Amino acid sequence: MTANSRCRPRPPVLLRQDKDGIATLTLNRPERLNALSLELLRALLREFEAMAEDKSPRLVVLAANGEAFCAGHDLEEIRGTGNRRALKALFDECSKTMLAITRIPPPVIARVHGIATAAGCQLVAMCDLAVAAEEARFATSGVNLGLFCSTPMVALTRNLPRKQAMEMLLTGDFIDAETALRYGLVNRVVPAGDLDEAVAELAGKVAGKSPAAVAFGKRLFYRQIEAGIEEAYALAADTMAGNMMTEDARDGIDAFMEKRPAPEWKDR
Repeated sequence: MTANSRCRPRPPVLLRQDKDGIATLTLNRPERLNALSLELLRALLREFEAMAEDKSPRLVVLAANGEAFCAGHDLEEIRGTGNRRALKALFDECSKTMLAITRIPPPVIARVHGIATAAGCQLVAMCDLAVAAEEARFATSGVNLGLFCSTPMVALTRNLPRKQAMEMLLTGDFIDAETALRYGLVNRVVPAGDLDEAVAELAGKVAGKSPAAVAFGKRLFYRQIEAGIEEAYALAADTMAGNMMTEDARDGIDAFMEKRPAPEWKDR
């Protein structure tokens, strides 16, 4: 190792780029297949927590550098963690990061290529939307290592039919992108060369809607889906009333009734 290489700063584990109201977060541990180290989890959580207050991003794209989207937890880091309390803290941090995706106002689209395994598959499942390259593969493969994918299971079972989720969890086998589409894990599958275009198309459609309406709807989606039907309707009625009070809703309805183009959206 040369003196220059020792002094060279290590690249950040997470990159952010903002353009036209879309924030792109890029996992940047390509040499580790973007495994979710504690450092990377905390970097993601900081960005998501900032977006809970920041009104500029209308949508978030979660992408990754290198050959893989995300290979799950950093197993080397996990094996180096010597006690149950520290391991529990690590998995708690992961859960906080995953939940933050559902709690920020802008929708999050996963841009998936290569493999998404274990907690990487969990990350895809927790995103609001997902677009995958045809060559992408998905697995909850912890069971192959003697470690059942318990936390990824929480996300998987809220996206997939029960039997398909159990098969993935119990066998640890990979599924291809078309199977992931059929199961409901991703929204679209495209050739690898078209991935950026497909993500941009979907992102543009969603980002073009009223930020206020989207934020109201996203928050309600995750609250009502875990509620009983009566509570879900009560939550929905309250959300509709609140949404209706926004300037965006009033202007949008007026524009529709007056047969003129939709207005410039203002609210969040």
